[in-house]
Amino acid sequence: MDVTVEVDVLDHMCCGETIERGDRVDLACTRRQDPDGRVRVTATHHASRVETWVRGRVVDIVSVAEDGSARPVLRIPEGRALRGLDEDDDGHLEAPWTGELVQDRGRTFVVTVRR
Repeated sequence: MDVTVEVDVLDHMCCGETIERGDRVDLACTRRQDPDGRVRVTATHHASRVETWVRGRVVDIVSVAEDGSARPVLRIPEGRALRGLDEDDDGHLEAPWTGELVQDRGRTFVVTVRR
């Protein structure tokens, strides 16, 4: 079973760890229901109440821009790297199959986890 988890860029920049395709993850998440009935699962580092944990292997990651366009990425760098504060990681995003740099970081990452 695949679960889609939204990762807010600003939340991740604070204290998120690297998430890469193929990694095993254990993500603390909150849930909310949209007016259309769809349930959204969002990774969190700051929620006072974790509503669910999503555990499994990462099978897909996309970066979603403000205009809704989505680009696949190999990994989400850890928060310090995204802020440009990690000497060992430049924090760039790259396409998973070509290594091409993805210029627009977007506002949200969508991570698909296979349980």
